[in-house]
Amino acid sequence: MIALRKVSVRAGGFVLRDISLEIASGSHTALMGRTGAGKTTLLEAVCGLRPVFEGQIVVGGRDVTEEPPAARGVGLVPQDGALFQHLTVREHLAFALVVRRWERDRASARVDELAGWLGLRPILDRRPAGLSGGEAQRVALGRALAFHPDILCLDEPLSALDDDTRSEICEVLTDLRRRTQVTILHITHNRREAERLADRILLLRDGSIQISPHSA
Repeated sequence: MIALRKVSVRAGGFVLRDISLEIASGSHTALMGRTGAGKTTLLEAVCGLRPVFEGQIVVGGRDVTEEPPAARGVGLVPQDGALFQHLTVREHLAFALVVRRWERDRASARVDELAGWLGLRPILDRRPAGLSGGEAQRVALGRALAFHPDILCLDEPLSALDDDTRSEICEVLTDLRRRTQVTILHITHNRREAERLADRILLLRDGSIQISPHSA
């Protein structure tokens, strides 16, 4: 689960104040709102990439407000995927496991498992320059999920994809959620995407969180 309790966070001259919300374990919540409303700022606060100056962030029942990103149990897929151009697909999937010093055999087994789930086995030795948009997003998802995070944060991961590829990645997300039971916080501007994937749709509007009247 994710809980924000009267969180205030600053991004340059922009400030969000007294934001509170709670997301149930295993659920998929979409966060929508106009450009500049502060959705990514809030997501970065959950991930630990942006400090809060008031309030509390709880992940899985644990107060992580002051903890560094790597200690929070949160996986992130940024909008552009942020793949490292010098690493192969295999190395991307193993990246978080190497950082956490997993044993080689255990890490290799996890990479193989993810590659199977995501259909990446035929391209494990490719680098990002040779990937399609859909393949790149599947690699970014696999990298974020590799270390078994409690929370998966998605920052508009489908926005640059064509309709067919977006539909394909929606199916991948549905399957990954079923397999892992991970709790998902998903920023999107696409209402159809939100309604297809999310249990609940939240709106960030005028500095406050509102539940969409058409939320599932």
